[in-house]
Amino acid sequence: MTTSSSERGISLGMPELPAPAYPDDVRARLEADAREVIARYPDSRSALLPLLHLVQSEEGHVTRTGMQFCADVLELTTAEVTAVATFYTMYRRRPSGDYQVGVCTNTLCAVMGGDAIFETLQEHLGVGNGETTDDGKVTLEHIECNAACDYAPVVMVNWEFFDNQTPASAKRLVDDLRAGRDVEPTRGARMCTFKETARILAGFPDERPGAVEESGSAGPASLVGLRLARGEAAPARVVHPRGGPQDEVQGRTVHEPSPTEHLSSHDAPQETSASDPAHPAGPATEEGE
Repeated sequence: MTTSSSERGISLGMPELPAPAYPDDVRARLEADAREVIARYPDSRSALLPLLHLVQSEEGHVTRTGMQFCADVLELTTAEVTAVATFYTMYRRRPSGDYQVGVCTNTLCAVMGGDAIFETLQEHLGVGNGETTDDGKVTLEHIECNAACDYAPVVMVNWEFFDNQTPASAKRLVDDLRAGRDVEPTRGARMCTFKETARILAGFPDERPGAVEESGSAGPASLVGLRLARGEAAPARVVHPRGGPQDEVQGRTVHEPSPTEHLSSHDAPQETSASDPAHPAGPATEEGE
């Protein structure tokens, strides 16, 4: 018994049309930027990653037009460019919001409350994993480890850290983003849009006054191991759970953090829930699908 092509899910229709070209003025501007990027590398194909960020900064995601542009200026095949653009999750393959809100649901963040945060934001925003709010402001996704386990649970917005989050603080965060209010990451410069972030990742300077000086470094909790390795004694302290201070914990005095002191909250696990079985993570669909 044989099956037809349609039964096997194979399309024998017309081949896909070539990607549309950028308008002449846009292409001229991108070519000038691309020459600047390519000049930084002894081998031009090494510039592919920043060039993908460059075309992403133009349209907010990597389109077929953007990949064709990268292939043209680097003298690569579109297959070579596509293989890279579809491998790295920082490159978006479909339109998304001004702010990429990623909730870490990897092991530590999950048990510390990341799952609860993600579930709360889905309900609050009315979107699923990888979906964008109707106003085009926020794209929500659950993501893998952000390498900030000492401040779990962590939310990232356009790759900037928001540490020690709770469902309530995460809701305030996305509300502020949608309302256009100023939002400051825990560590790093003030927020900019995803397109602006993509241009910075392409290797162009952040031209906002004071933004470079605002860029943060490792937080105090991240540096504890380094201080101990240097032989510096760490002061003994116990941080009370988020539910409220207690006078004593197992006979030890509880340290009350000051408003300016940024502490890890690993002693305050949050209620968790399933990550998102209705919207499992998987390969992004092709543009237009």
